[in-house]
Amino acid sequence: MAVVEAFGSGVLDLPDFYFTGDHYRYRFEPEAKQRFLDLLRERFNSGASYKGRASKWDTIIELKAAELGRYLAGQSNEINFSRPYLELKRTDSLERRRRILGLSQANARKLGIGKGTLHYLRRNAIDASYFEIYHKVAAKLGAETGVSVQS
Repeated sequence: MAVVEAFGSGVLDLPDFYFTGDHYRYRFEPEAKQRFLDLLRERFNSGASYKGRASKWDTIIELKAAELGRYLAGQSNEINFSRPYLELKRTDSLERRRRILGLSQANARKLGIGKGTLHYLRRNAIDASYFEIYHKVAAKLGAETGVSVQS
């Protein structure tokens, strides 16, 4: 999932890789490697619900490793690696991009979206790269607003 996100967000791109010629291996540039590691670090520090609590992924991995250890040592009869599962949530769907590009300044104002935010949204909606939309703005852009959008 992190690899898909890295390419979708532009953290990694094909020019970041080079062919070494030995054993058909591809390597990637040190700067690209650092950007990818930063993305992974951010991903591992994001939260997930596990056993009714919000936990960071690095904590969940540690708990799952301990669970595996108990299973292998015969202290537990069951092991479950299917929970929690990682969900890939995109906030930049094609429909949302169309909605942003069709949103007039007046309708944006009615939704409570400022001029600067609308400019940022339009600029990113035109670009093919993945972009994040702040959850409060995403809620204002939701279909439940009832404000029509020009086609």
